Amino acid sequence: MSNRLDSKVAIVTGGASGIGSGIATCFAREGAKVVITANHNVSGGQQLVKELGEDNAFFVQQNVADESDWDKVIKQTIDRFGKLDVLVNNAGITGNLTAIEDESLEDWQQVIDVNLTGNFLGVRAGIRAMKATNEAKGSIINISSDASLVGFPFAPAYSPSKGGTRLLTHSAALSLAHRGIDIRVNSVHPGWIDTPMVPKDIYDQIIPEIPMKRLGTPQDIGELCVYLASDESQYATGSEFVVDGGIRA
Repeated sequence: MSNRLDSKVAIVTGGASGIGSGIATCFAREGAKVVITANHNVSGGQQLVKELGEDNAFFVQQNVADESDWDKVIKQTIDRFGKLDVLVNNAGITGNLTAIEDESLEDWQQVIDVNLTGNFLGVRAGIRAMKATNEAKGSIINISSDASLVGFPFAPAYSPSKGGTRLLTHSAALSLAHRGIDIRVNSVHPGWIDTPMVPKDIYDQIIPEIPMKRLGTPQDIGELCVYLASDESQYATGSEFVVDGGIRA
Protein backbone atom coordinates (compact mmCIF):
# COMPACT_ATOMS: atom_id res chain seq x y z
CA MET A 1 0.00 0.00 0.00
CA SER A 2 1.06 3.59 -0.53
CA ASN A 3 -0.32 7.07 0.06
CA ARG A 4 -2.14 5.80 3.14
CA LEU A 5 -1.96 9.29 4.64
CA ASP A 6 -2.54 11.26 1.47
CA SER A 7 -4.06 14.70 2.20
CA LYS A 8 -3.51 14.36 5.97
CA VAL A 9 -1.64 16.93 8.07
CA ALA A 10 0.31 15.69 11.08
CA ILE A 11 2.31 17.17 13.95
CA VAL A 12 5.09 15.02 15.45
CA THR A 13 6.62 16.41 18.64
CA GLY A 14 10.19 15.44 19.41
CA GLY A 15 10.42 14.65 15.72
CA ALA A 16 14.02 15.69 15.06
CA SER A 17 15.64 12.36 15.92
CA GLY A 18 15.02 8.86 17.27
CA ILE A 19 11.47 7.54 17.32
CA GLY A 20 10.01 10.89 16.28
CA SER A 21 12.18 11.02 13.19
CA GLY A 22 11.10 7.49 12.27
CA ILE A 23 7.44 8.45 12.62
CA ALA A 24 7.82 11.66 10.60
CA THR A 25 9.69 9.84 7.83
CA CYS A 26 7.04 7.11 7.56
CA PHE A 27 4.27 9.73 7.53
CA ALA A 28 5.90 11.72 4.73
CA ARG A 29 6.46 8.55 2.69
CA GLU A 30 2.72 7.83 2.94
CA GLY A 31 1.76 11.28 1.66
CA ALA A 32 1.19 13.31 4.84
CA LYS A 33 2.28 16.89 5.37
CA VAL A 34 4.37 16.82 8.55
CA VAL A 35 5.12 19.48 11.14
CA ILE A 36 8.22 18.46 13.12
CA THR A 37 8.88 20.02 16.51
CA ALA A 38 11.75 19.80 18.99
CA ASN A 39 13.06 21.98 21.78
CA HIS A 40 16.83 21.49 21.69
CA ASN A 41 17.69 19.59 18.49
CA VAL A 42 16.92 22.45 16.12
CA SER A 43 19.58 21.51 13.57
CA GLY A 44 18.30 17.92 13.49
CA GLY A 45 14.78 19.10 12.82
CA GLN A 46 15.87 21.45 10.06
CA GLN A 47 17.95 18.70 8.44
CA LEU A 48 15.03 16.28 8.50
CA VAL A 49 12.83 18.87 6.78
CA LYS A 50 15.42 19.08 3.98
CA GLU A 51 15.38 15.30 3.63
CA LEU A 52 11.59 15.10 3.52
CA GLY A 53 11.21 18.13 1.26
CA GLU A 54 10.17 21.63 2.25
CA ASP A 55 6.87 21.24 0.38
CA ASN A 56 6.01 18.34 2.65
CA ALA A 57 7.38 19.39 6.04
CA PHE A 58 8.50 22.26 8.22
CA PHE A 59 10.11 22.63 11.62
CA VAL A 60 8.97 24.58 14.69
CA GLN A 61 11.01 24.87 17.87
CA GLN A 62 8.76 23.91 20.77
CA ASN A 63 8.85 23.26 24.49
CA VAL A 64 5.92 20.87 24.85
CA ALA A 65 5.47 21.83 28.52
CA ASP A 66 4.79 25.46 27.53
CA GLU A 67 1.15 26.24 26.77
CA SER A 68 2.01 29.23 24.57
CA ASP A 69 4.34 27.09 22.46
CA TRP A 70 1.41 24.79 21.68
CA ASP A 71 -0.58 27.81 20.52
CA LYS A 72 2.35 28.74 18.26
CA VAL A 73 2.69 25.26 16.75
CA ILE A 74 -1.03 24.91 16.07
CA LYS A 75 -1.23 28.37 14.50
CA GLN A 76 1.74 27.76 12.20
CA THR A 77 0.38 24.36 11.21
CA ILE A 78 -3.00 25.77 10.23
CA ASP A 79 -1.48 28.82 8.53
CA ARG A 80 0.73 26.56 6.39
CA PHE A 81 -1.44 23.50 5.75
CA GLY A 82 -4.97 24.61 6.66
CA LYS A 83 -5.98 21.90 9.13
CA LEU A 84 -4.85 19.21 11.55
CA ASP A 85 -5.64 15.50 11.12
CA VAL A 86 -3.02 13.75 13.26
CA LEU A 87 -1.07 14.62 16.39
CA VAL A 88 1.74 12.43 17.71
CA ASN A 89 2.80 13.30 21.26
CA ASN A 90 6.28 11.80 21.09
CA ALA A 91 8.58 14.26 22.87
CA GLY A 92 9.96 12.83 26.08
CA ILE A 93 12.92 12.64 28.44
CA THR A 94 14.25 9.89 30.72
CA GLY A 95 15.39 12.00 33.65
CA ASN A 96 18.08 11.04 36.13
CA LEU A 97 19.14 7.41 36.36
CA THR A 98 19.24 7.06 40.12
CA ALA A 99 17.66 5.39 43.13
CA ILE A 100 14.29 6.87 44.03
CA GLU A 101 15.50 8.16 47.40
CA ASP A 102 18.22 10.12 45.59
CA GLU A 103 15.86 11.67 43.04
CA SER A 104 15.60 15.44 43.20
CA LEU A 105 12.28 17.24 43.11
CA GLU A 106 13.63 19.36 40.26
CA ASP A 107 14.32 16.33 38.05
CA TRP A 108 11.01 14.69 38.98
CA GLN A 109 9.10 17.83 38.04
CA GLN A 110 10.93 18.28 34.74
CA VAL A 111 10.14 14.72 33.64
CA ILE A 112 6.47 15.07 34.62
CA ASP A 113 6.28 18.46 32.89
CA VAL A 114 7.63 17.16 29.58
CA ASN A 115 6.28 13.61 29.48
CA LEU A 116 2.86 14.04 31.07
CA THR A 117 1.87 17.71 31.21
CA GLY A 118 3.26 18.16 27.69
CA ASN A 119 1.04 15.33 26.46
CA PHE A 120 -2.01 16.78 28.21
CA LEU A 121 -1.38 20.14 26.56
CA GLY A 122 -0.94 18.37 23.22
CA VAL A 123 -4.12 16.33 23.52
CA ARG A 124 -6.09 19.45 24.45
CA ALA A 125 -4.58 21.57 21.66
CA GLY A 126 -5.01 18.79 19.12
CA ILE A 127 -8.68 18.27 19.93
CA ARG A 128 -9.37 22.00 19.71
CA ALA A 129 -7.58 22.28 16.36
CA MET A 130 -9.35 19.24 14.91
CA LYS A 131 -12.70 20.66 16.00
CA ALA A 132 -11.90 24.01 14.42
CA THR A 133 -10.35 22.84 11.15
CA ASN A 134 -11.20 19.19 10.46
CA GLU A 135 -14.88 18.69 11.27
CA ALA A 136 -13.94 17.26 14.69
CA LYS A 137 -12.21 14.28 13.11
CA GLY A 138 -8.69 12.99 13.60
CA SER A 139 -6.23 10.74 15.36
CA ILE A 140 -4.08 11.46 18.42
CA ILE A 141 -1.22 9.08 19.16
CA ASN A 142 0.53 9.24 22.51
CA ILE A 143 3.95 7.61 22.65
CA SER A 144 4.13 5.96 26.05
CA SER A 145 6.51 3.10 26.92
CA ASP A 146 6.80 -0.45 28.17
CA ALA A 147 7.79 1.35 31.37
CA SER A 148 4.15 2.40 31.77
CA LEU A 149 3.19 -1.27 32.13
CA VAL A 150 5.92 -2.35 34.56
CA GLY A 151 8.21 -0.43 36.87
CA PHE A 152 11.50 0.95 35.56
CA PRO A 153 13.75 0.77 38.64
CA PHE A 154 16.45 3.39 38.08
CA ALA A 155 14.59 6.29 36.43
CA PRO A 156 12.21 7.25 39.26
CA ALA A 157 10.07 9.74 37.34
CA TYR A 158 9.97 7.96 33.99
CA SER A 159 7.53 5.12 34.70
CA PRO A 160 5.07 7.38 36.56
CA SER A 161 5.12 9.91 33.72
CA LYS A 162 4.55 7.24 31.07
CA GLY A 163 1.90 5.53 33.19
CA GLY A 164 0.12 8.86 33.40
CA THR A 165 0.22 9.15 29.62
CA ARG A 166 -1.30 5.67 29.35
CA LEU A 167 -4.31 6.65 31.46
CA LEU A 168 -4.55 10.12 29.90
CA THR A 169 -5.04 8.26 26.62
CA HIS A 170 -7.87 6.15 28.05
CA SER A 171 -9.61 9.15 29.61
CA ALA A 172 -9.38 11.32 26.51
CA ALA A 173 -10.56 8.51 24.21
CA LEU A 174 -13.60 7.77 26.37
CA SER A 175 -14.48 11.45 26.78
CA LEU A 176 -14.51 11.95 23.03
CA ALA A 177 -16.28 8.69 22.15
CA HIS A 178 -19.06 9.16 24.71
CA ARG A 179 -19.78 12.59 23.23
CA GLY A 180 -19.86 11.26 19.67
CA ILE A 181 -16.71 13.14 18.62
CA ASP A 182 -14.79 11.27 15.91
CA ILE A 183 -11.30 11.94 17.25
CA ARG A 184 -9.50 8.74 18.24
CA VAL A 185 -6.81 8.60 20.93
CA ASN A 186 -4.44 5.63 21.25
CA SER A 187 -1.12 4.94 22.91
CA VAL A 188 2.01 3.21 21.61
CA HIS A 189 4.33 1.45 24.07
CA PRO A 190 7.82 0.92 22.67
CA GLY A 191 10.28 -1.40 24.33
CA TRP A 192 14.02 -1.05 23.78
CA ILE A 193 14.48 1.00 20.60
CA ASP A 194 17.82 1.81 18.98
CA THR A 195 17.89 5.55 19.67
CA PRO A 196 20.23 7.99 21.45
CA MET A 197 18.10 7.59 24.62
CA VAL A 198 19.41 4.02 25.09
CA PRO A 199 23.10 3.93 26.11
CA LYS A 200 25.18 1.76 23.79
CA ASP A 201 27.07 0.27 26.73
CA ILE A 202 23.98 -1.62 27.95
CA TYR A 203 23.09 -3.26 24.62
CA ASP A 204 24.90 -6.50 25.56
CA GLN A 205 22.81 -6.68 28.74
CA ILE A 206 19.39 -5.98 27.29
CA ILE A 207 19.41 -7.72 23.90
CA PRO A 208 19.55 -11.28 25.39
CA GLU A 209 16.41 -10.43 27.40
CA ILE A 210 14.40 -9.54 24.26
CA PRO A 211 12.63 -12.60 22.78
CA MET A 212 13.29 -11.38 19.22
CA LYS A 213 17.00 -10.84 20.11
CA ARG A 214 17.28 -7.33 18.70
CA LEU A 215 16.42 -3.77 19.55
CA GLY A 216 13.57 -2.15 17.70
CA THR A 217 14.10 0.61 15.18
CA PRO A 218 12.40 4.01 14.92
CA GLN A 219 10.79 2.73 11.72
CA ASP A 220 9.18 -0.14 13.66
CA ILE A 221 7.30 2.48 15.67
CA GLY A 222 6.69 4.66 12.63
CA GLU A 223 4.95 1.89 10.71
CA LEU A 224 2.50 1.27 13.55
CA CYS A 225 1.82 5.00 13.79
CA VAL A 226 0.99 5.07 10.07
CA TYR A 227 -1.77 2.55 10.78
CA LEU A 228 -3.08 4.56 13.74
CA ALA A 229 -2.96 7.81 11.76
CA SER A 230 -4.76 6.30 8.77
CA ASP A 231 -8.44 5.58 8.21
CA GLU A 232 -7.60 1.88 8.50
CA SER A 233 -7.73 2.19 12.30
CA GLN A 234 -11.05 4.02 12.50
CA TYR A 235 -12.50 1.56 15.07
CA ALA A 236 -9.47 1.72 17.40
CA THR A 237 -9.57 4.17 20.28
CA GLY A 238 -8.39 4.04 23.87
CA SER A 239 -6.14 1.12 22.95
CA GLU A 240 -2.56 0.28 23.91
CA PHE A 241 -0.20 -0.95 21.20
CA VAL A 242 2.94 -2.62 22.57
CA VAL A 243 5.98 -2.82 20.26
CA ASP A 244 8.77 -4.46 22.23
CA GLY A 245 10.00 -7.59 20.47
CA GLY A 246 7.95 -9.82 22.75
CA ILE A 247 9.14 -8.62 26.17
CA ARG A 248 5.59 -8.24 27.51
CA ALA A 249 4.29 -11.41 25.86
